[in-house]
Amino acid sequence: MAKNRLNRVVVTGMGVVSPNGIGKKQFLSALKKGVSGITFQPEMARLDFRCQVAGVPPLPQSEIDAFLKRFDMEEVISSGIIYGSIAALEAWEDAGLPVDTNSAKPDIGSGCIFGTGSNGAEATIYQIYQAEKSLGEKLNPSIPIQSLNSAASVYIAYMLGLGGQVTSNASACSTGTEGLMMAYDKIKAGKVKRMLVGSSESQGAFVWSPFDAMFATAQGHNDHPQQASCPLGEGATGFVPGAGGGTLVVESLDSAVERGAHIYAEIIGGHINSGGQRGDGSMTIGNIHGMIRCIQMAMIDAQITPEQIDFISGHLTSTIGDIIEIRSWISATGLMGENFPYINSTKSMIGHSLSASGSIESIATIMQLENDFIHPSLNAHPIHPDIAPYIAEEKVPKKIIKNAGLDIVAKLSLGFGDVNTCIFFKKWSG
Repeated sequence: MAKNRLNRVVVTGMGVVSPNGIGKKQFLSALKKGVSGITFQPEMARLDFRCQVAGVPPLPQSEIDAFLKRFDMEEVISSGIIYGSIAALEAWEDAGLPVDTNSAKPDIGSGCIFGTGSNGAEATIYQIYQAEKSLGEKLNPSIPIQSLNSAASVYIAYMLGLGGQVTSNASACSTGTEGLMMAYDKIKAGKVKRMLVGSSESQGAFVWSPFDAMFATAQGHNDHPQQASCPLGEGATGFVPGAGGGTLVVESLDSAVERGAHIYAEIIGGHINSGGQRGDGSMTIGNIHGMIRCIQMAMIDAQITPEQIDFISGHLTSTIGDIIEIRSWISATGLMGENFPYINSTKSMIGHSLSASGSIESIATIMQLENDFIHPSLNAHPIHPDIAPYIAEEKVPKKIIKNAGLDIVAKLSLGFGDVNTCIFFKKWSG
């Protein structure tokens, strides 16, 4: 890999609103300690959901009110927009970039790609309620815009005065990681020097009910929430729904060096594709050949060999998909047993935050890379019997692995609709 600065892309800021930690400091501490943020949800019990546990960020209303007041925002009822906007502000300030709400000039060198799946649910329900009660004339004009898929990105652009491309992507559970790859490609091509990238997801029954109806969510764990998310484990019965937001500042190496910015990691390559819902692929279960192709093309783009991969942050949702995901890595890399890289699932601590998962988990991946540790994968042991024969038990950490010697790490995200993204990060060494 070339060591000159030309077209190199780095991460210089991160912000997170997660079920097990609000802000970078809390989130990093929770990862190291293996702290779960999954709790019992009375609303889900009242509605007689099969799964009555979820990962919801413990964000105090006082913090939300102070945040909205700072930016003179009128009533915001979308929890996903709030999660995403707070994470975006933390990432921007973490990158050492100015926040000037009084400037009349946009920052034309900076853009935003911020994705979601269901952030507009609360606003949509509000509008339906008003219409059904014949209260349309009393509709709060600040709320309808929150039902738009692009609402989070335009709120963030307003806060920070972003003058580059401002857009939203939506690729289900692959959304956040896909946005990172889109920003990487744009910066690498020299079309922009900096992008604020992230994704968020609202919380609540209106977001999670479709998955509960599909029998996709965790069953039989309502009395012990922190044991409900079991990626890679034989106790896996479905995913634990979650919510939150994660944001990263991604920029050219030239820009970062010129600003004297702290560099968390370098993005060295990746790939986005689809299995086309052909062969063994469907709307809900991905085509393994698409996953294999995504991983292999990502390695080619990053100019690495399988043996250089030290650690994988898996998509790993605590479903049957975990088995297919492990098979795809084995087929794509030829590595298995004790030669298989270390692998864990952040979802074991926070549940599956759907469209927000790729962003939050990419931040977790970079934190592990920079601080040279691998967080435990909760509830993974005993390992699922369809996985255990193929990867060594010690490659799925029961407790934190310190001084892990990480240099190149992978983040894989897989989404409903048979869509895939794989991205590689390299430890920053100058």
